[in-house]
Amino acid sequence: MEQKKKTNKKFIMIISTLVGIGLIYGGYKYFHSLSHEETDDAQIEANMSAIIPHVGGYVEKVFVEDNEKVQKGDTLFIIDDRDYNVQLQKAMASLAAAESQLNVAKASIGSYQANAAASNAQVNTATQSIENAKIGLWRAENDYKRFKNLYKNHSITEQQYEQALAAKQQAEKNLEILKNQEKASASQRNAAESQTEISEKQVSVAEANLKSAQAAVDAAQLNLDYTVVTAPIDGQLSEVDIQPGQFVQPGQALFYLVNTDKKWVVANFKETQLDKMELGQKVEIDVDAYPGMELEGTVSAFSPATGARFSLLPPDNATGNFVKTVQRVPVKIDLSKSNDPEKLKKLRSGMNVEVDVHLN
Repeated sequence: MEQKKKTNKKFIMIISTLVGIGLIYGGYKYFHSLSHEETDDAQIEANMSAIIPHVGGYVEKVFVEDNEKVQKGDTLFIIDDRDYNVQLQKAMASLAAAESQLNVAKASIGSYQANAAASNAQVNTATQSIENAKIGLWRAENDYKRFKNLYKNHSITEQQYEQALAAKQQAEKNLEILKNQEKASASQRNAAESQTEISEKQVSVAEANLKSAQAAVDAAQLNLDYTVVTAPIDGQLSEVDIQPGQFVQPGQALFYLVNTDKKWVVANFKETQLDKMELGQKVEIDVDAYPGMELEGTVSAFSPATGARFSLLPPDNATGNFVKTVQRVPVKIDLSKSNDPEKLKKLRSGMNVEVDVHLN
């Protein structure tokens, strides 16, 4: 009987102790929750740059290995550039031809302008000669009229009359010839001016062709430069899954370069936890991979939408199958500069962490 009483007392003491511990722990968690918000749905994040070639071709040589650290501008691999060299040479030949066409068009303008100036001078000379011829014709006509009247009166001989008539006819013919010459010179001048205008348009076309050819050369040179693939940032490579002889296509993501200098945390809090959270609040961070490692951070941004809205197939609550579920909102947490740099170096993108946001 006494043994039974002792057993009951021990059981009661154990139950009381457990209840007390539970009450103490529950009280601690309650009061802790009043000034803290926690979640274990959080990961380390870092910028990851996909290595994507701009041009396609066969890989000629790879200069890096898996997980290697590289600096910005380091050569990662090169693509066989023979085809692109041929394209560049072809574009340069087209550029040279376009330059020659432009020079010919410019030379034609000078030639036609000279012809137009010479024809214009001939027109001016013909015009002056016509004026002189008109004066000569006027004199010849007056002489002819006088000689005609004198011939009627038998005051002069027939020979003198015929000489006056011939002089008048010769003056008329000379005037007609000069007018025809003026018309021919004017026609030549107009033709030269028209050819000049055509040549000027040809120069404009040649200049446009030259710009097009220069653009083709620049594009070919750019494609040739793209055959050397370099690191866009400082960081550490992922698995380099390419080898010499492999054919790669433009826009194909081959491997990744992770920026190891800048890391942050994205914590997915329940929507019911955001009531008292604000920007700038301090955060304690525990890394699952390194027990005992504690980091400090601050809340820096809240996502404009819940995580579900960014999924490939976001839920549609208007389908008639609505089940209310607590949504989670991504919260960005910046790591404080006061953290030990050696600890930060151990962090890897995607690692799980637990965060504790200090609300007060």
